[in-house]
Formats: sequence, C-alpha cells, structure tokens
Amino acid sequence: MAHNPAETETIAIAMSGGVDSSTVAAMLRAEGYPIVGLTLQLWNQRRLAGREGMPESVQGRCCSIDDVYDARRVAEQLGIPYYLVNAQERFEDEVVRPFVDEYLAGRTPIPCTLCNNHLKFDQLLATARGIGAERIATGHYARNRFDEARNRWVLSRPADKSKDQTYFLFGLTQEQLARTLFPLGEMEKPAVRALAAVHELELAQKPDSQEICFIPGGSYSHFLHAYLEEQGRTMPDSAGELVNSSGEVLGQHEGIHAFTVGQRKGLGISSPNPLYVLKIHPDSHRVEVGEDTQLYTRQLHANRLNWVSIAEPSEAIRVSIKVRHRHEPAQATLRVTGPDTVEAEFDEPQRAITPGQSAVFYQGDEVAGGGWIY
Repeated sequence: MAHNPAETETIAIAMSGGVDSSTVAAMLRAEGYPIVGLTLQLWNQRRLAGREGMPESVQGRCCSIDDVYDARRVAEQLGIPYYLVNAQERFEDEVVRPFVDEYLAGRTPIPCTLCNNHLKFDQLLATARGIGAERIATGHYARNRFDEARNRWVLSRPADKSKDQTYFLFGLTQEQLARTLFPLGEMEKPAVRALAAVHELELAQKPDSQEICFIPGGSYSHFLHAYLEEQGRTMPDSAGELVNSSGEVLGQHEGIHAFTVGQRKGLGISSPNPLYVLKIHPDSHRVEVGEDTQLYTRQLHANRLNWVSIAEPSEAIRVSIKVRHRHEPAQATLRVTGPDTVEAEFDEPQRAITPGQSAVFYQGDEVAGGGWIY
C-alpha cells in the first residue's frame, strides 16, 4: 500500500459485504494493523418492494441487507470490532432525491458517483475519526500516492484496468485522499479472490453486485413512479412530441423521464432505420431522435469540477476523457472556460455524450479531475 500508516494506527475498513472489502480487512488484519469494520446502511431494501413495477426480490444489489450480514460475519471471523452506521436519511437527501430531480429534468445522473462524492467517503471518514481511526481503507480498485513535487495527492487507475473505479471517485478531495488507502490498487481481481480463499473467507466466490442499490431490476421509470407515489407526489406532466433533428413531429411521448440519450428501445414509433434519442429538451418537453451517426459529437461541456491530481490549468491541456464508466478514455483538448466550467474538443467524435453523466479527465493513468456534463 502507498503511504502506510504506522502499525499502531487504527484503520477503519469500509466493509460492503463483498469480496473486495472483505479481502482488504483480512489483508490488513494479517499484517498486524489494528482495524475496525464500518458498514453504511444506506437504503431500506424492502421499502418499495412490491409496488407497481417493482420486484419483491432484492437480490444482487450493492449495500443490501444480505451484504450487511456478510460484512458482520467476516468481521466476526477476523475478530475485529464492527459498526453499522445508519446513513439512510442522508443518503435519501443527498443521493436519491437529486437522482429523482435530475431524471425528471431530462438528465441522466449517476447515483454511485453522487454517493461517493457527497456521502460515502465523507461519512466513513467522520465516523472513523469518531472511533479513533484517522484513516479508512476500501475495496475500490484505484491507486493514490502523495507527490511531493506537486504537493498534492494523486489518484490513478489501478493495475486491473477491467475493474477500474476511478470514474466514480473523481470528486474525492485532497483531505479525503490523504486519509484513504486502496490496498487492491496493485492487484488483479482473480488474485483478490484467491487471497480471500487463502484467508478462508466464505464469500471468496461471491458474485459482484451489478445493480444500483435502490433500483431493483434496473428500471429507472418504475422506481420514479414508485418513489413519487410513496412520497405523495405526482409525476410531473412532461408529455410532449418526438421530433427529428429538423423539428418534424414523428410521434408523442408520455414524459421525458422515460428517455436518456442514446436510447433505442421504447420510443413508440416505427422507422425504416433504427432511431435513437439524440437530445432531450426539458423546456419544450420535446425528445429529439435520429440515426446512430447523429449521436456522435466532438464537443463536451462540464461544470461542478474537482481538480484531483493537478491544479486548475490556466491554459489548454491534453487529456483523455471518460464520458461513462465503460467508455474507453478518448483523447481531447480541455480548456477552462469560466468559474467552474470547462469545454473539451475530442480528436475523434464520441457517441452519446449525455447531460447528467460524469466526465473524468485523465493524463496517462492519473485522474487530473472531473465534472458533470451539461
């Protein structure tokens, strides 16, 4: 691990109940560090279960009650103190409600990034300090180190690029990076599972969670309806027209919340060629559709920036940019255009750059910074 604390210093392990964070706990315990386990309880997994469109089952999601049980069991096996921290109210205020509002406004937010940026690390570090631990360790696949020449902490992509989670971590502050350890940054996932087996962890072969913790089945539309109903709110009337790029009306839709840029299915109109959502116009409630080639653009604008491994640049810089988690970073020129805003021009057109998503800027493997596409 980079910048190891003294072995007498207690480290709090952010335990999600998965194989990665459990292996981190076993690793540090075996190395003789005094450790405690922390799990954030973020969402009542059965809260909306069974409402119209919402499944009864809550399997396969991160931060589920089963994950809490698994984390507690690992802590008991390792013989370490364990704390479950109720952060449900804050999670709803800072992640769920902004997610709902963004979707209703025709944007496509990333709740996992919101959670990391605004809640998870902040809450974990505050709780850790309250129980006498100055640092936390997590199971994220990322690397961080202190660069004396720059006098700042540097966040980098991990050795296992297929598990790279830096896209979700661009909002971490220098103080948070200084107090966080990523012990899996130099490891490949198969080696992590093998190490879990060496430590005789029962969940060594537990599958990775795939779904967003509060959206079972992956249906954002069903979640929005169920959540608003529970809150006593009605779905805003954002019905409108489906139009092509020339403004010609092709059909009608029942609400902009049902669409995201790049979407093909569920448009409700027929065409000799496949049609995709190109743009969502919240003010007019128009959803613009067109052919796949029209999804490509070389321009990107982002705001709400966080500069990580570099200070805010005073002139244009060369970077590679990820516009979504599974996107291969693409070469671009990045310019600061005003207070908390940047624009980028890609060398090659990129597909489906989507308002509400994150744009993360890399220089080599280092995370230069990131922001939110608008």
